[in-house]
Amino acid sequence: MVSSVFSLQLDDFLARLASAPAVLVEVADAQGSVPREAGTWMAVFADALVGTIGGGHLEYDAIARARGLLADKQQDGHEATTLRVALGPSLGQCCGGVVQLRFECVGADDAAMLISRLGQAALTPVALFGGGHVGHALVRVLAPLPFSLTWIDSRDGVFPATLPPRVEAEHSDPVQAAVPGLAPQSRVLIMSFSHAEDLDIVAACLQRQREKSDLPYIGLIGSKTKWAAFRHRLEARGFTQAELAHVTSPIGVPGIAGKEPEVIAVAVAAQLLQTADSTREDVT
Repeated sequence: MVSSVFSLQLDDFLARLASAPAVLVEVADAQGSVPREAGTWMAVFADALVGTIGGGHLEYDAIARARGLLADKQQDGHEATTLRVALGPSLGQCCGGVVQLRFECVGADDAAMLISRLGQAALTPVALFGGGHVGHALVRVLAPLPFSLTWIDSRDGVFPATLPPRVEAEHSDPVQAAVPGLAPQSRVLIMSFSHAEDLDIVAACLQRQREKSDLPYIGLIGSKTKWAAFRHRLEARGFTQAELAHVTSPIGVPGIAGKEPEVIAVAVAAQLLQTADSTREDVT
């Protein structure tokens, strides 16, 4: 699977590229156990790096090769070279896989091409309902991860004046009215200031799921007791057991007991990453 390109990294790359050339190093192909998958990239400048292709000797050698190309100016335009690397003992990495690395010299004139090429992998959309302590902590945790976040609340004055990149704040009253407009394949997190609002948001998500089946994850913050009460009320609204099984509550990867906002945020972010890419191979 082609990994999502973090907008922050791409922005940093383009900003640096405006004043200095670089070599773009991409994982063009990957077979077997490898540090990063095809589509991963890093930009190598004479005095800086943006991104990573997995670290270790693979990256160390790739950086040296890229800086050699920069120093020698052996490439012009978009001509590129490809290098096959076996990750065996001779490289100091015993993953056992094989990667094809693509090296391409780029400059300021290539910005549009790079945006098109590196930005084409879609970020996973997340809809976060609730601007409380956990909501704020989640935004901070999710900001550098491969998600685009829509942050929704019915109250005024709950959002910070400055939002991280790829985070859009939306005021919606009633709050559940925002559900029909969510991006397809959104992962939904529900943690408003009110249990009544939470219930209405869950019901709206289940109704959309019934009609479109395009919300892969609906997560509700709270205890098992809260979800048991919600189940009873949602059954009274006509939702079936099969439909209710689509809701994850409590949220977050199991085994993390802390209830501090930052701890909950990390556990929830980990669970979202699992839903975003459940098939990615373990890295060595």
